[in-house]
Amino acid sequence: MNADYDVIVVGAGSMGMAAGYYLTRQGAKTLLIDAFDPPHTNGSHHGDTRIIRHAYGEGREYVPLALRAQTLWNELQQEVDETIFKKTGVLGFGPEGSAFIDEAIASSKQYSLPLELLDAGEVNKRWPGIKLPEGYKGCFEPESGVLYSENCIRAYRQLATKNNATILTNTPAKDIEIYEDSVSITTEQDTYTAKKLIISAGAWNEKVLSNLGLDIPLQPTRQTTTWFDSDPSLYESDVFPAFFVDMPSGVYYGFPSFDGCGLKIGRHDIGQKTEPAYVNREYGIYPEDENYGREFLERYMPEAAGKLKRGIACIYTRTPDEHFIVDLYPQHSHVTIAAGFSGHGFKFASVIGEILSQLALDGNTEHDISIFSITRQDLQHTGKTLRQ
Repeated sequence: MNADYDVIVVGAGSMGMAAGYYLTRQGAKTLLIDAFDPPHTNGSHHGDTRIIRHAYGEGREYVPLALRAQTLWNELQQEVDETIFKKTGVLGFGPEGSAFIDEAIASSKQYSLPLELLDAGEVNKRWPGIKLPEGYKGCFEPESGVLYSENCIRAYRQLATKNNATILTNTPAKDIEIYEDSVSITTEQDTYTAKKLIISAGAWNEKVLSNLGLDIPLQPTRQTTTWFDSDPSLYESDVFPAFFVDMPSGVYYGFPSFDGCGLKIGRHDIGQKTEPAYVNREYGIYPEDENYGREFLERYMPEAAGKLKRGIACIYTRTPDEHFIVDLYPQHSHVTIAAGFSGHGFKFASVIGEILSQLALDGNTEHDISIFSITRQDLQHTGKTLRQ
């Protein structure tokens, strides 16, 4: 078969759009197909901002990827006029004995990352908007900060297009056929062929992969984020960091106020099991969604618990062990899969895009991605309990 393209990317969101850019930078003739028009509000990348941390509580295996991701984000910043990254620093805190905080500290020591260890009194003094009780501890990473997620995708799209990528938006892939040494993708308008395929369809991955005979436990969950009116002298981005919090009652994350938008807060450890088509993004949030953030703020950041300014719903797509899937299709080495980023993947989109381009074009990558193997045993284990 004479292929139309070197590589087709199905799903041009966070990982797919980055992959498209890195493919074109290597001279590959690339087609990106997306059911929507990225950046958009139908997946996992909207809501303005994402945290990037280097000292990683989810496991030390992620640290080299986080550092490479940061390098690539910094390079992207030099290529476009969009604001990609702001170094706000990232504060983590929780009670003594928090495994997540302890792992972040351990990863910083192993990789000699700058990380300041603080007791509750030191946190409260340094950031008067925080009120931690005795018995809590914090760790502050000064070189980390915030990514502007939609700007990141917009920038990769701009550069991929500049490099002659073809991008089909509002174009769902109706059928995918995998042959011995090529693939074909059928949409409502046409059929396209390529030598290689990358599947990065986000919350739709389980359906796409199931249709190809590959059953992977991927669970989309409805997640919400809220912004609250807050005292700018305490919580504006020039004086307050991004943060993550691990405590017995829940795992939270948040952002300072940027240009008066309000303090942003979300909860990571719960979510309603859903299908992506059923997430009501127009309505946004329900009263209980507001309460998750408000109750946290009233206890730990009371001056940030003002009037609700905004709330949105988006999607996590979780694996049972909450590690990613980045690997070649076991029976088809010309098909690469990126899935299950479990609510902590966006910060890695730059390096995952680089990895996907290497896997697609060369069949391997310079990065250690063994933890993301599609055949790993832990992929079959039951993960955290989710709110029904």
